[in-house]
Amino acid sequence: MTHRSWFATLLAIGLVVLLLPAFGQEQQQQPAPAPAPAPAPTPSPEPGGRTPAIPVPVPTPSPREPQRQPDFGRETQQPFPEIQRPVFLSGKVVLEDGTAPPEPVIIERVCNGQPRPEAYTDSKGRFSFQLGQNTTLIADASVNSASDFPGEVRSSSSSGGVFGRSRTYSERDLMGCELRASLPGYRSDVVPLAGRRLMDNPDVGAIVLRRLGHVEGTTISATTLAAPKDAKKAYEKGLEAARKKKFDEAGKQLQRAVELYPQYAAAWYELGLLHQQANRKEQAREAYGKALAADAKFMKPYLQLALLSAQEQKWQEVADTTDRLLRLDPFDYPLAYFFNSVANFNLRKLDAAERSAREGLKLDAQNRIPKIKHVLGVILANKQDYAGAAEQLRAYLPHAANDQEAELIRKQLAEIERISGRAAGAPAAEPPKP
Repeated sequence: MTHRSWFATLLAIGLVVLLLPAFGQEQQQQPAPAPAPAPAPTPSPEPGGRTPAIPVPVPTPSPREPQRQPDFGRETQQPFPEIQRPVFLSGKVVLEDGTAPPEPVIIERVCNGQPRPEAYTDSKGRFSFQLGQNTTLIADASVNSASDFPGEVRSSSSSGGVFGRSRTYSERDLMGCELRASLPGYRSDVVPLAGRRLMDNPDVGAIVLRRLGHVEGTTISATTLAAPKDAKKAYEKGLEAARKKKFDEAGKQLQRAVELYPQYAAAWYELGLLHQQANRKEQAREAYGKALAADAKFMKPYLQLALLSAQEQKWQEVADTTDRLLRLDPFDYPLAYFFNSVANFNLRKLDAAERSAREGLKLDAQNRIPKIKHVLGVILANKQDYAGAAEQLRAYLPHAANDQEAELIRKQLAEIERISGRAAGAPAAEPPKP
């Protein structure tokens, strides 16, 4: 095997399984470059793959031990320690015309550019929560949590949206933080939390969502507005049951909603998520298909369908599905560009793969999907842009999922340096003199 063919094989190793390591699905044979299984990554609760520091408990003195008296003469003594309290926030989300969104919206706390979901709005657009106590959030593939692999489907054993346990905060903790509503296709007003005092009124007022131009798709299906009262009530009960992890009850309520109103795209989508998390893939596909048949501009089902197809290595389906989603909304789905790039790479459409990877990187300003860098590096190496490939692989290396993946990337970098050196006509190194 030549250096060139060996290198292409090495670069293609694990693009599918490394990109989708959490699903553990048996891989099917496809004409595209055959991927080899890679170990599942270790959890990475912080955005960008960084592992957070583990708090070390400080032992308290035994009651039998005399406690050291404070030295008031030291400059480091703080006679007035900063007060730590739970922080409660409430408010509402409205559209530009003053009406409440017809479906739940995620409320995010953004600190130093890193978003963390905190709560959902209710049917009237209202929200109320204790900061950091977001244990009821359930994410789908369109809402990434920093602790989950992008696109991982929620499961009954993990909510996928838990970023931290309930804790107390000081005013200093809120510096660099703001509150916003998250809904693809819309831009949210932000509420600064810096300077907020712990005893302030918890009501932050109204957060306005403003529709983006040039976005045809919607995350709020138009069919929801026409839903009969009984169907809407069953739908809301289904959502509430799902948040409480009562998935059997959620399925019954959502099934009732679509029986009462077969055009209920949002209910079909939620029903698809329940099937998908239970690994009932065909039922999930059918539910997503009915959601899109009811409302082809409803964007949420597209990403889930792409995810199902990617697990089965049906790359043309992945490319087609993500293409449709990105035509509806090219601004809010870096994960769609990610899957589109992987699909086109496996279809050997390298130019299209590179375009999607670069668009995904551009949109992923918060580095929530660092794997895009790895994909782009592999694509550039296959296009013999070795300098660009090395740059992307080095940028991704600190975010490698585990030691095995880090070793793979080091091998790719070493082979890039060897091939690029030969291409430049670099002279071979002289053997050491005796």
